[in-house]
Amino acid sequence: MSRPVYLKLRDQIAASIIEGIYPEGEMLPSVRALAAEQGANPLTVAKAYQQFQNDGLVEVQRGVGMYVVKGAAEQLRAREREHFLKREWPEVRARMDRLGIDLSQLVEKTI
Repeated sequence: MSRPVYLKLRDQIAASIIEGIYPEGEMLPSVRALAAEQGANPLTVAKAYQQFQNDGLVEVQRGVGMYVVKGAAEQLRAREREHFLKREWPEVRARMDRLGIDLSQLVEKTI
């Protein structure tokens, strides 16, 4: 199932905040600039940004821009962690079980 473009953009922006590409206290790219960079419709970018604003992760300074609030990266990291553990990990774990991969083997191979 294909995800809406604004959700894909939201995930990219969230990853950029977590990774420090858009640090706390810094201004996000303008809607038009990000739309041009991503080849997306500005309304789609605005919808993604609106979600961050609704969640209190960014703050708008009218006429200036949108800024990442203090604590946004940790909030996003916690949400992503929760999502991974509840939605993604069970599928990964089930596949590991089907393939006979022991967790200790996996850890050994990645170190």
